[in-house]
Amino acid sequence: MAFLRSLTFALIFYPGSLLCVLAAFPASLFGSRYLHDVTHFWVGFHRWCARVLLGITTRVEGMAPTGAVLVAAKHQSMYETMEIVLLLREPAIIMKRQLSDIPLWGWVARSYGIIPIDREGGAKALRSMMRAAQAAIAQGRPIVIFAEGTRVSVGEAPPLQAGFAGLYRALKLPVVPLALDSGRLWPRRSFVKRPGIVTFRFGEALPPGLARAEIEAAVHAAINALEPAA
Repeated sequence: MAFLRSLTFALIFYPGSLLCVLAAFPASLFGSRYLHDVTHFWVGFHRWCARVLLGITTRVEGMAPTGAVLVAAKHQSMYETMEIVLLLREPAIIMKRQLSDIPLWGWVARSYGIIPIDREGGAKALRSMMRAAQAAIAQGRPIVIFAEGTRVSVGEAPPLQAGFAGLYRALKLPVVPLALDSGRLWPRRSFVKRPGIVTFRFGEALPPGLARAEIEAAVHAAINALEPAA
């Protein structure tokens, strides 16, 4: 049954996604607001497909932040990259550059305001990310970074990537940790998804200006709060 649900999801969501991407191009001719509307329709379509076809729903614990803030999130599946757009107000999500190079979709993502990062680009890439983040902050948008750098399996808690500390120090924003457990239902590198509830737990805001070791320890503990005990 889980396989059939997952197959139905793939057959409906991905062709629907292509239509949304194609619709974004004419929508952009009328201004960024219309492109954002198409994007939000797409992520809403994803939520509908996940709920109706896969039986996956979202539970939110804590208070989702508003305005210019740095959200440091766990990353276990594609699910949260979509759902977080609905939970936050037009977030600027930091993603690896290769995703922004995907034909058609990459243009839409960049136009919406994702922040591409070249993990091998060194200081130049970091400066480019900072400029994009500052532009998003000026618009009052939250910045989302998957602080461990990539998707991980349930039970894995690798150290935070160095880019998080650099971003925290440069932006001087409060940090809201976000723990989640999507990997229980949507495993990494697995086609089959299982029904259930994904929890998004927003932690207490951490102030800017903390020492690197202190902020990294606090964020690492908070985003892994939903991981199973060893």
